[in-house]
Amino acid sequence: MKIKDIMSEEVIVIQDTEQVAYARNLMLKKGVSRIVVVNHEGNPIGMVTERDITHKLSGKGPSWRKRPIDKIAVRRVMSSNLITISPGDNSKEAVELMLKKNIGSLPVVDQGELIGILTKTDLLKVYQNKFTGKWKISDLMSSKIITVNENHAISHVINIMEENNIGRIVVIRDNGPVGIITSQNISFANVEDPEKGVNVEKIYFVRPVEGEEKKNVRMVSMLTAGDIMTNDLIKISSEIDASQAAEIMIEKDIGGIPVVDDDELVGIITKTDILKGIQ
Repeated sequence: MKIKDIMSEEVIVIQDTEQVAYARNLMLKKGVSRIVVVNHEGNPIGMVTERDITHKLSGKGPSWRKRPIDKIAVRRVMSSNLITISPGDNSKEAVELMLKKNIGSLPVVDQGELIGILTKTDLLKVYQNKFTGKWKISDLMSSKIITVNENHAISHVINIMEENNIGRIVVIRDNGPVGIITSQNISFANVEDPEKGVNVEKIYFVRPVEGEEKKNVRMVSMLTAGDIMTNDLIKISSEIDASQAAEIMIEKDIGGIPVVDDDELVGIITKTDILKGIQ
């Protein structure tokens, strides 16, 4: 199928001089996970995603990243190496490009003009139409599962997600899945501390210091994985047709589903995994 037949014509854009806080609010308002960044002439120059915002909230990097997000311009956190596709290209070319570059969307540009955007969700619809019955979930799922427990601090969750370059992580309790955390959960969490990006509380630890009476103070995160995870967890069996996973992801607007057999977490199936079935 041609890109022009499956792309979304409505594209949410933001100027590179706007603040990260505005980008986050725009994503919430429009229900999108990425926004195309344009310059003052309206030409596409980059992309800002939920994961970009999550990376900022980790508090790592140069000093400018420790500012409140309403003081940081989008151009500071956006991906500037913008990869685009033409309306005359086909869906298989788009899948190969997304997988090779590890990206979730492709702005569609015709003779320099931004005319649409192609997302993994658009390609899941192609999978539903063309590949039903070809693969089971067990054929495409990722069996390597990265998990945290519900008492882990958000800072730990962010670090784990960044270290493994993943956009979602399963939360477990007693070795069973009870929730899932995505970049969106973290990016749109109610944050208060401008430097750390998470709610914090000052905890006083009294430790005896020889010759002195002294209190040691440290800052700890008040938000945990259990506070921000999605509790209404959707699960799926490994023996089901992968097109059913695609259908659920489209209907529920989610990017991944834990795979559970006999109450045991055996893997996770994501949009990226399903896209591999189109190749």
